[in-house]
Amino acid sequence: MTARTSSLTVSALMLALALLLGACSNSESPSGQASSSPAQTGSESGSGESPSSSPSSGPSEEAAPEAAFPRTIHAANGDVTIEKQPQRVAVVHWGYNDSILPFDLNSVALALPFTEKQSVLRTDAYKPYVDRLDELAIVGENTAVNLEALLAYAPDVIIAGNAINKDIVDSLTKIATTVVLDEEKTDVWGDWPSVVTEFGRILGQEETAAGFIADFRANVETAKEKLASIEGSVAFVQIRAKEAWLQGTNYLPTYYEGMGLKAPESSEMEEGAQLSLEGLSQLDPDYLFLGQFNVSDPSLPALSDEWTQSGVWSTLKAVQNDRVYNIDGQLALGYGPLGHSYGVQAILAALSP
Repeated sequence: MTARTSSLTVSALMLALALLLGACSNSESPSGQASSSPAQTGSESGSGESPSSSPSSGPSEEAAPEAAFPRTIHAANGDVTIEKQPQRVAVVHWGYNDSILPFDLNSVALALPFTEKQSVLRTDAYKPYVDRLDELAIVGENTAVNLEALLAYAPDVIIAGNAINKDIVDSLTKIATTVVLDEEKTDVWGDWPSVVTEFGRILGQEETAAGFIADFRANVETAKEKLASIEGSVAFVQIRAKEAWLQGTNYLPTYYEGMGLKAPESSEMEEGAQLSLEGLSQLDPDYLFLGQFNVSDPSLPALSDEWTQSGVWSTLKAVQNDRVYNIDGQLALGYGPLGHSYGVQAILAALSP
């Protein structure tokens, strides 16, 4: 990726930065935590998107014609007019990263839920989207937005969320035109198509948004047909350093409802719950997917390494029948379209007869 020289001169940049930071000191603190999401207790992120449901219309009342500008977006921070089609787009809600990359853009700035080293930016699932960018700027890590880096990036438009970014909205609007999405109406945690649809309106790329969503749903349906002969229960467990979380059916409708997979019988299967090895042995699924969160950074520990040393582990049906599959938990058990696309393909590859 090539770096693009900012249109600001050094002196102008420093002056602008001094004025901005002087006016909004301490506004850079994180407004959301990567270790907890609104969608599920004990999980970093939610993913209640259902492939059979139509995407939400989002905050805009009616989409303007493709690429017609100026256009007005009805957002959580009022009516926002975008004068020209955005070319440099900054996304400061760490949950929206998956949803911006499918669009036809040359320059994107992102705030990350973790460090860049631990992020999924270099994974095979992200590679086709990242490689086609001329510029990818990081303007925040561990959910904290770096206003200085954002100002230096000089975005045409900033996209934010009214909950995650509530403490810095005033600061953002001083940097560039800012569209703040209502996170209840455009719910990335449970309905990423609503976010992708709204991004299409903001960017003047409605057809790109609709095409991506349609392709995703078609792929899920194809996967369901190919796995129709699978018998037995399938469980997804998020693995962290010292904790594990059973992912509920309400949290993973794309895989259970969309792909037709059968969940183990348990009172905790709908919402999911923190899980011990003993709890997993009681669940005893026929197929077990371990969503590892150290794939991008293998130096991080994983609780499953301890599990495999236990005699209880060897009693599991999935272990005895060689039906345990490690997948990237940040992607497959996340909440965005690229992560879900990876998950569908990873599950299909593992379970295909």
